[in-house]
Amino acid sequence: MTDNNIVVDAHDLTKVYTMGEVKVHALRGLSTQIKQGEVVGIMGPSGSGKSTLMNILGCLDRPTEGDYYLDGVSVATMNDDQLARIRNEKVGFVFQTFNLLPRSTALINVMLPLRYSQDRSNSRQRAEKALIEVGLGDRMDHRPNELSGGQQQRVAMARALVNEPAIIMADEPTGNLDTKTGDVLMKMLLTLNREKGTTLIIVSHDPEIAHLAERIVYIRDGVVEDRGPA
Repeated sequence: MTDNNIVVDAHDLTKVYTMGEVKVHALRGLSTQIKQGEVVGIMGPSGSGKSTLMNILGCLDRPTEGDYYLDGVSVATMNDDQLARIRNEKVGFVFQTFNLLPRSTALINVMLPLRYSQDRSNSRQRAEKALIEVGLGDRMDHRPNELSGGQQQRVAMARALVNEPAIIMADEPTGNLDTKTGDVLMKMLLTLNREKGTTLIIVSHDPEIAHLAERIVYIRDGVVEDRGPA
């Protein structure tokens, strides 16, 4: 990498899934770069490869072929343990389905990433701080079924923030929220970007998300179709 400001640097990524005798080419030599502090939307039709790309960029999966550097570290050939380590240190995830532990309190859910962190000091205090930052200081002891959809997404957001990652990856973050709650969540993410310089990568079908991003990466049939301002 030649630009120290680039946090996502992907070159010629391919991903092939084998389903019986059929090979499905989800990514076909895709390349893209994202700079530190950017707000980037990843968009495209269903089956275009958006989710596959996000899984690779977020170190949830490995490409079949190609090179990928995350914050300057080559990750394409890492094993599962190495992927888990760098994922926990560098990336925070906000999913459409929240992915909260149903029997655990908001506080325990937010503390979960810290259990796998090299720095586990002051875990409770850090989780409490993250919940306060997303406006849930009075809901720390509530379980997910005692929270609204918007509050559950805020817990998920606090969980993503607790390790102070360089990158937040959001997969359809407003998909299960009403318009007003979704707008509040997006404002919180954009404020985080503005105040802390956190890079935001948002996968979405929502055209409104496109208006909030600084740049859109359009994907079709596993390749980048177009790049440019939102």
